[in-house]
Amino acid sequence: MRTLYKFHGGVHPPTHKAESTLAPIAQAGIPSRLVIPLHQHAGNSAKPVVQVGEHVLKGQAIGAPDGRFSSSVHASTSGTVAAIDMQLVAHPSGLPDLCITIIPDGKDEWIAHSGVDFAKTPHSDLRHMLRKSGVVGLGGAVFPSDMKTDAHHHKIATLVLNGAECEPYITCDDMLMRERAADILRGAEVLRNLLLAEEVLIGIEDNKPEAIETMRRAVLDGKYENMEVVAVPTLYPGGGAKQLIRVLTGIEVAAGVRSTEMGVQCFNVATACSAWRAIAHGEPLISRIVTVTGNVERPRNYEVLIGTPLNELVALAGNKTDTNRHIMGGSMMGVVLPSGTVGVTKATNCIIAASDKLFLPPPPALPCIRCTRCAEVCPADLQPQDLFWFAQAKNFDKAQSIGLFDCIECGACSYVCPSHIPLAEYYRFAKSEVRSHENDRHAADHARERHDFREQRIEREKQERAEKKAAKAAQLGSEPAKPEVDHTKE
Repeated sequence: MRTLYKFHGGVHPPTHKAESTLAPIAQAGIPSRLVIPLHQHAGNSAKPVVQVGEHVLKGQAIGAPDGRFSSSVHASTSGTVAAIDMQLVAHPSGLPDLCITIIPDGKDEWIAHSGVDFAKTPHSDLRHMLRKSGVVGLGGAVFPSDMKTDAHHHKIATLVLNGAECEPYITCDDMLMRERAADILRGAEVLRNLLLAEEVLIGIEDNKPEAIETMRRAVLDGKYENMEVVAVPTLYPGGGAKQLIRVLTGIEVAAGVRSTEMGVQCFNVATACSAWRAIAHGEPLISRIVTVTGNVERPRNYEVLIGTPLNELVALAGNKTDTNRHIMGGSMMGVVLPSGTVGVTKATNCIIAASDKLFLPPPPALPCIRCTRCAEVCPADLQPQDLFWFAQAKNFDKAQSIGLFDCIECGACSYVCPSHIPLAEYYRFAKSEVRSHENDRHAADHARERHDFREQRIEREKQERAEKKAAKAAQLGSEPAKPEVDHTKE
């Protein structure tokens, strides 16, 4: 019996998961158009490598990585590139970003693709395949997986597969584990091979008994060694990487420290599945499982092509007329989307059709009464009330000094606040302001460096000209005088 540990804080919000697990995963099909953002992963946006009017095939690269910290983007089906322009994307900022619009031809014609035997393939080649296939974290962080598997600086003892899925309403990982356990475990073996990890621990919250049983049976059927499915207590936000690592291993990943430095690496179960499809079959990441729930007639999970317009996806579940907004993610950490026409991205794990009846408007915020309930439930063991005061006063330096960026924005503090203060929103605001100031500072530093470089170049060129002039003068002065010619004797 494995010893489990506890993390600080946590809450038990209503899960609302049963509604979307009554039916198996369905295929969403090919939409009327695909709006595929070039920035749907952590790091730099991909660079477009196709042109308007070009015909593309399913799985064809349409965006190439820009630098080391980036990932590829692919056509989700065959069709014609209709536009490469700025469009609204699934992001809380509501700002447009560069997207590629594809009009499907209905043929769903694949590029030629094939996989490799990961046990016989060099690790560098496997990582390149993950990068080329656009495999990123599907748990929400969308971090390029090729970079997460490059842990040669640290010895990785434990690979953690995250199947906790603690966020309310979201059930895409639950259904994936029920229906595609074998592919998840094969992907886990690929990741373990790349990391040279000694053991694999698969953490699943104990409110998912079907998934736990299916995954355990798949481990036995596959005769996997040093691989264990562990049922962990249902407690939000137990699906956070640091929290799950703490529960499974007892390791406390401190602020500013990467889990790899502690000998642990964590991947989402859906990421493992997509890694297997990329390595074994040569299939890039062009679709994902999305939970469609909330104010719909038939809540369900769908396998959705990346770029599928939100309104076409929700229509499959029977959107109700009083829906007035859509939330991407769960009810705790989800964000309201700027439009119903944005395309599904690799980060889209859940779409909640929301209404004022389903989510009552929050009551007006009252003054903080210093009850400390927020501190009691904070999984990062912070002092949320102090962060709130400094964020509200725009004293961002002080907020940073007491752990602003250690906040995982889980919303547990807002959930328990008797004064109904949207605490997590204040922290997001403070972080965005700090990042904005940092970007401005970096831009100013860069401008100053360019100015200094220009001044140095001008001075250097001036010095070089002076030296050339002096050298030329010295050369003329050292030449022997030419004899004068007496023209009167001619």
